[in-house]
Amino acid sequence: MSRPANLFTALIRTHHITSRKKIQRVKKAASHHALPFVLIRSGGSPGIMYAESADEAGVSGWVAAVQGLRYKDFQCAQKPAASDVNVPPQASDSGFVEVTSVAEFGERMQQRGLGSWWKSGMGYESSD
Repeated sequence: MSRPANLFTALIRTHHITSRKKIQRVKKAASHHALPFVLIRSGGSPGIMYAESADEAGVSGWVAAVQGLRYKDFQCAQKPAASDVNVPPQASDSGFVEVTSVAEFGERMQQRGLGSWWKSGMGYESSD
């Protein structure tokens, strides 16, 4: 059973994420800003990154670090803001997680109770 938490979250869209060197820099930035969970969708287009933390400054710092990597078509689709997140108890959903499909990324967002938030940020549904 997941536990609800009020965390600061951010969602980034890029044209693609393929560079292993840049992925390592994203991971290093997450560690530097002490983010407990970062999820990225790599391997092609679109590139998607999600981060969460109890610390707004950490999420904002991570977003700035990723922006500094100059990803093509960088967009902060959902700026750092407080969100109610269902934090799964599994150890597999902590740390730095990389997935290769948009569907799996969406499933992870749904599990966290952020399905509509994610779809809105990606432009898949309106933010009414």
